[in-house]
Amino acid sequence: MDTLTPKDHAEEVALFRSTVIGSLLRRELDRGELRAELQTLSQTRLRPPESEHTKCFSIPTLERWYYRYRKQGLSGLRPKPRSDRGRAHQLTEALRTLLCDIRREYPFATVPLILRTLITDGRMEKATVSASTVRRLFVEKGLDRVPLRDGAGRKTRLKWQAERPGALWHGDVCYGPALKIGSESKPLRIHALLDDASRYIVAIEAHHTEREVDMLGLFVRALRRHGAPDALYLDNGSTYIGNALRVGCERLDVTLLHARPYDAPARGKMERFWRTLREGCLDFLGSLTSLHDVNVRLWAFVDAHYHVAPHAAHYGRTPASVFGDNEAERTADSLTEPRLREALTVRERRRVRRDTTLSIEGTLWELDQGFLAGRVVTIGRSLLDASEPPWVEHEGQRLVLHAVDPIKNAHRKRPPRREPSEEVPSRHVPFDPPGALLDKVVRRTRSPKGGAK
Repeated sequence: MDTLTPKDHAEEVALFRSTVIGSLLRRELDRGELRAELQTLSQTRLRPPESEHTKCFSIPTLERWYYRYRKQGLSGLRPKPRSDRGRAHQLTEALRTLLCDIRREYPFATVPLILRTLITDGRMEKATVSASTVRRLFVEKGLDRVPLRDGAGRKTRLKWQAERPGALWHGDVCYGPALKIGSESKPLRIHALLDDASRYIVAIEAHHTEREVDMLGLFVRALRRHGAPDALYLDNGSTYIGNALRVGCERLDVTLLHARPYDAPARGKMERFWRTLREGCLDFLGSLTSLHDVNVRLWAFVDAHYHVAPHAAHYGRTPASVFGDNEAERTADSLTEPRLREALTVRERRRVRRDTTLSIEGTLWELDQGFLAGRVVTIGRSLLDASEPPWVEHEGQRLVLHAVDPIKNAHRKRPPRREPSEEVPSRHVPFDPPGALLDKVVRRTRSPKGGAK
């Protein structure tokens, strides 16, 4: 599937900043608590986007991010462009080649080390190029270093719970018994989302795969039914660490949280539900041969037993009754389809082929606008509906793409290449490159109108 990525570096920085102060925005802080939390956060070393090093951020900086996000949302955290943008030193082609060759041969050498060594060797003048410019070059050439993951220290474990239903959802995948479909055995993966405060299952489905697209589909159906949570708590599996889920959550003002790697007890609530599901349903599936049969049994078990059974964490109350306490409030603040569609829209830059076609996920699409052939355009597609065709965004217009039918095109009249604006010269302009060289050899001059003297 396509990856939902930040549309530019400014949005990537804004996403990073919102991740840093996101946990504070979803809490009710008493007087004086914000200062204490910022003090603690200012001592944490973090790695900004496209940075090779970790750093700490000051209390005034964190406080500025906090209030900008509360006032303007994610757009308030976008960095402002530099006043001297576009006036940086330019890299020569020789220096570009040298820097790239060094990175290819010594992939673990840092940018400061490379620059310092070249300056010491006399192969580059000091202050010729900045480290950020070299990093952008390496990213452009696919030579950026994979950031090292910080090791997590041991901390005291506390029993915790979200303050209200809808504040935090857990997401996870459970492996079920393989299904025998004909002569083929297919895996069974149960995807589920659980509300932390009520232990209510907001969505559950069976699939043969555990891809990010499966999680996104489950998440969207839960959003449409119950509204958006304040935060989504997931593990570090490949299903949950993709850019599509991360960017989509931030655009919906949902804080995306990940458990500490190799810390299974941190996911205790979800693991306890999987145990209940296995004991009451998965261990008794028998010889089912379709996902539909599995899904109807899952939904029956959840709705007819789990949701209405007293839960020890609620002192005898059921998950359905606890979750329903503020259901009306969440429904009133439900997401609109336009906002959900925009949040899960993928955009990427692609070049249109000479025959006005584009290849997307192995499918050929064509444009009716012939003047866009050879140009780099922005392609958009929605992850909400796989059947919706992609489109091209050009100068504020949305141009729909059509699936290519080569047989039909063989009998189709060739449409004219419509130029957006066709400027015709107002007068004839003399232009004779060979004649100019001949005039130079014979030392002949020409008048401004092109005549020889």
